[in-house]
Amino acid sequence: MNIKYSVVIAIFCCASIVKAQTVLTQAEAVKLALENNYGIKIAANAVEVADNNTSILNSGYLPTLTGSAGATYNLDNTEAEFSNGTSTVLNGAESDRYNASLSLNYTLFDGLGRRYNYKSLKEQYQLSELQARETIENTVIQLFSVYYSVAQLSENLEALRETLEVSKDRLVRAQYQFDYGQNTKLGVLNAEVDINNDSINIISSYQSLKNAKRDLNVVLGNALSYDFSVSTAVDFTLQFKKDSLFDKAKTRNVALLQSEKNIAISQLSIKSSKSGYLPTVGLNGTYGWNKNNNNAASFVAVSTNTGLSGGLSLSWNLFDGGSTITSVKNAKVNLETQKLEKENILIGITRDFENAWEDFENKLNIFNIQEQNIITSQSNFERTQEKFKIGQVNSIEFRQAQLNLLNAELSRNQAKYQAKLAELSLLQLSGELLNVEF
Repeated sequence: MNIKYSVVIAIFCCASIVKAQTVLTQAEAVKLALENNYGIKIAANAVEVADNNTSILNSGYLPTLTGSAGATYNLDNTEAEFSNGTSTVLNGAESDRYNASLSLNYTLFDGLGRRYNYKSLKEQYQLSELQARETIENTVIQLFSVYYSVAQLSENLEALRETLEVSKDRLVRAQYQFDYGQNTKLGVLNAEVDINNDSINIISSYQSLKNAKRDLNVVLGNALSYDFSVSTAVDFTLQFKKDSLFDKAKTRNVALLQSEKNIAISQLSIKSSKSGYLPTVGLNGTYGWNKNNNNAASFVAVSTNTGLSGGLSLSWNLFDGGSTITSVKNAKVNLETQKLEKENILIGITRDFENAWEDFENKLNIFNIQEQNIITSQSNFERTQEKFKIGQVNSIEFRQAQLNLLNAELSRNQAKYQAKLAELSLLQLSGELLNVEF
């Protein structure tokens, strides 16, 4: 790649980044994700459906009211013979009948089945809220994973830009030294090679940054229609001690809370299944209207009647082939399964918490060490640069010091965001992720 061409491209990439951009803060990113992320919207719809299911309209406690109406038309040929010996023939005799009725049915008692089913629907609504919370937590973790990737690439790009500036100054110095006979052409060529490499790194990093921004916008539901930058400031806000945080994990972890809801639903399912052992008592009432327009062969030409009827019914399925017994047995097995699942989740939480806590501590320590390493590398580079200017070190040694500083900066950037993501994972595990400010 031509040295001038590579520098121009690298400068263009830098200029595209440093121009005025809207800074998307962590809090703003979370707000946009909660409002626009499609996974969260779908989870919210599931909660709304569960809420609708808990309505009194879906409880079975309300009566049913049915209206019906009908009409019948007859065209008959009738031959009638009476007891006194006379007879008559009637052809094309017309008759019609009309009816309408309202029927009311209400279940007074169904073995308490609807009561437990209604309670189960309420538990399922709370379960759907926990599932939505889990979706939100996972989305927040996904959001910050991409958000901090953008932040890391932004800082990396700035470090690469500074490296390129140093390489450009070195090329100018090497050219002057060559022009005045103080250095060979090799020094100029080495500087040009290093500039090309720095330019290529900038171009690659710039492309990665653009891709990461697109990924972030997808998590945000494509809420941003303009170019943006992100905040690179990171605060480690974990205020809990290990024991207290572990206690929260055993009581507020969303997977554990869902397991407890499933246990409650299974317990209600047993009670609901047992309702099949008890009778059902129902109340019914009907108000009806009937009108008959009879043909000439009838003794009554027109008849109209209205009436109100009501009744009480009892139904007791003394033996249903064993389906109720089987249903109760299966419900009990499901309850035992849910209890075992809860114990398994508790074991997993204990393991995951220990791993997450140690992972956070280690990554935070690594970040602190990398911060100190930056100071050392910066000091080493500045001293090497001074010696390079007076000819006490060669270009290879200078380049190595320059790369050491760059690698220290890149490693520090990576360690910073990995430590923050480890902290967020720990907060998610303990159920406190949505209770902190971003």
